[in-house]
Amino acid sequence: EVQLVESGGGLVQAGGSLRLSCVVSRFTFRDYAIGWFRQAPGKERAPVSYINSRTGTQYYADSVKGRFTISSDNAKTTVYLQMTSLKPEDTAVYYCTAVDPARSFGSGYVCHDDDYRGQGTQVTVST
Repeated sequence: EVQLVESGGGLVQAGGSLRLSCVVSRFTFRDYAIGWFRQAPGKERAPVSYINSRTGTQYYADSVKGRFTISSDNAKTTVYLQMTSLKPEDTAVYYCTAVDPARSFGSGYVCHDDDYRGQGTQVTVST
């Protein structure tokens, strides 16, 4: 069974940094692309970033461009989301999701039944 486990969330002051990790098992980055999503209280889950090792494609939501960086370590089967210059509006539960690498990914991406999602990690940015 495909598994994804996120970690690295926490409480940080505005302007601070966090690095989220997503450890995957039972698949490789050639099988699935990885998307990071976030869901704030009262809001819908939204795409934040994406990395596709098969095509070399990356995606960042406009709200995080220049502040977040996605990367992958094949040897550790881990995808990272380095978050800097954090803002209170970045507060959310962050999920990594394995998605079909053949599907287009962008701001309007809607998760499919055959996507796999981790349990999420809470990021809280204080003023």
